[in-house]
Amino acid sequence: MSAVDIFFNTDVLWRSIPILMRGLANTVLLGLTAIILGTLAGLGVAMVRLYAPRPLQLLAIGYTDLMRAMPVLVVLILIYYALPFAGIVLSSFTAAAVALSMVFAAYAAEVMRAGIQSVPKGQFEAASALGLGFWLTMRKVVYPQAMRIVIPPHASNCVSIIKDTSLASVVAMSDLLKQATDAQALFANPTPLIGAAILYVAMLWPLVRLTGWLEHRFQRAYVR
Repeated sequence: MSAVDIFFNTDVLWRSIPILMRGLANTVLLGLTAIILGTLAGLGVAMVRLYAPRPLQLLAIGYTDLMRAMPVLVVLILIYYALPFAGIVLSSFTAAAVALSMVFAAYAAEVMRAGIQSVPKGQFEAASALGLGFWLTMRKVVYPQAMRIVIPPHASNCVSIIKDTSLASVVAMSDLLKQATDAQALFANPTPLIGAAILYVAMLWPLVRLTGWLEHRFQRAYVR
């Protein structure tokens, strides 16, 4: 049997497509959930770190440092396998979504903090002189200007967190990698793993190119 028959068996690949597509749908859902929840939580952490009382700022700093230092896999294992000892039992999808969101929030918080701090202080003073309140100033003045700094690295982090969804297979979630592994065992052939790799590239490569385009576009707009 040739290497093509082993790793690129078209018959096995064709029969495994329905299985892989179910896994792809779960992967996309998990990635979107982590990005949305992580972005919202990251914005909250960034605001706490910048404007909350000092004790809360220290908590925010500790959270971002800890989450950025811990591997996603460790966080996932702690949530899925350790929390049941405290009486908290989560499904594999929920555990994966919580773990990825927590880690993504830490990276999002740092990016958003840098973006907000890049806005000149004069903008805050001008808004205050116009009688704008704090939240209205943030929404109308600061956030729109910070976005040109935030969007490119945030998009890059989104790509990274989608790749990290493959770790959900560790807690038996039926993501793309888990489905590919099951299909490999079912057909006694590694071709489904190659199929999963192709689907990952097809999904992530356009996002990588989009990230590069955003970096170029916002850098050019910033120079102007």
